[in-house]
Amino acid sequence: MQSAEEFYKSLIDSNLSENIESAKKQQEYIKKYTARYHGYYVHTLYMPKMFTEEMADFIFKSARIMYNILEKVILEYRENAEYRALFGFEERLEKLILRPRHYDCLLPITRIDIFFNEDDFSFKFCEFNADGSSAMNEDKELNQAIQLTNAYNEFIKKYDVRTFELFNSWVQAFKAIYKTYDRAVKNPYIAIVDFFNGDVSREFTAFKQAFEQNGLECEICEITELKYENGKLISPSGRQINAIYRRAVTCDIMRNYDKVLPFIRAAENNDVCLIGDFQTQIIHNKIVFKILHDDMTAAFLTDEENKFISEHIPYTASLTAEQIQKYDVLNTKDRWVIKPEDSYASKGVYAGVEGMTDAKWQKEVTENIDNHYLLQEYCEPYASLNIDITHDENASYKKYSNITGIYVYGGNPTGLYSRIAKNSIISTQYSEMSLPTIIVKEKEQN
Repeated sequence: MQSAEEFYKSLIDSNLSENIESAKKQQEYIKKYTARYHGYYVHTLYMPKMFTEEMADFIFKSARIMYNILEKVILEYRENAEYRALFGFEERLEKLILRPRHYDCLLPITRIDIFFNEDDFSFKFCEFNADGSSAMNEDKELNQAIQLTNAYNEFIKKYDVRTFELFNSWVQAFKAIYKTYDRAVKNPYIAIVDFFNGDVSREFTAFKQAFEQNGLECEICEITELKYENGKLISPSGRQINAIYRRAVTCDIMRNYDKVLPFIRAAENNDVCLIGDFQTQIIHNKIVFKILHDDMTAAFLTDEENKFISEHIPYTASLTAEQIQKYDVLNTKDRWVIKPEDSYASKGVYAGVEGMTDAKWQKEVTENIDNHYLLQEYCEPYASLNIDITHDENASYKKYSNITGIYVYGGNPTGLYSRIAKNSIISTQYSEMSLPTIIVKEKEQN
């Protein structure tokens, strides 16, 4: 990718004043339209994230392999009580997971996050997101915003550029999954459900519009306001819901179990099609990284799949006194990350490399021993140059750490999502930013 990035950089440097002015237009668009996260405008930089077709194909191929492995893990959990015990889920959740399957797809939607080295194509997996997978709208709007910039419009004179469509493609996958549902109706009424607390993300509105553009009525529903009456799940507007696009993550549902009983009872009785179902928690919970290395997992994977796990899943173990002593964790903080088994948005994640003093690191590690925390090998993210003239006219080029998200809809890799950070840990609690993702190919010369 060096040549395309270097060319983009030369376009900025050769006409810096015009690029600074167009960066202001880019930022005005972001503030005016829908690129927001939890009420905040998405922070981006001036250069997009560029991948070649070769890179995208390689990343998608790797995602397919991982997805197939995760399907096998879900099936083994459902069929093998001894294997289930490795996960340690509470009884209520296990009961929900083990309900009969009512449609074919095991894992309707996931965003697989990886640390991808653009120089040698090596990579490590970071996280598997399931039903709460998000940021599709960020990519869409950031790709709209960058089209207002001077450098981008000069760049596309030399390079062909394509982006990923992440809304209609999900609706098509959703419809295909629903067709296999054992109680499917011709024109299902769709509900997008989550814990909104009065703040509906514009991303949900974009998905609602996508469903409607594809001929399906759709309502955005606060999960705590659903009603279950006479075998029907009723939306706040009074409509019977036939199918749910679940954005509420499982840990939030279980934490608010008594507040969402109508939702749970309707799912238990198969009076609504729940896409995705509770079994997706099997791969969303970060303990799966530990279990992927377990001998019981190795037993049902192929030799090629076990090699793939060995090469691409970072070493992960429960945070115990034994592990701490074995690897001298208290005195080797730069080698490790500790994280809760079940969380999202990087809540409770601590990385020794991230400016932590020895004392602070040792305190966090010891306080979380046997506290449903994981110890994980630290993976160095790939760093690439970018510039923040959007917010600072005097900015210089700096190296930023990268993480790549792969959206997989109904088993099919569909798009990429790019985040960067000034720090080595890329998360909302540090300095995370998003970039528009583009696939580039130099135009053929006439």
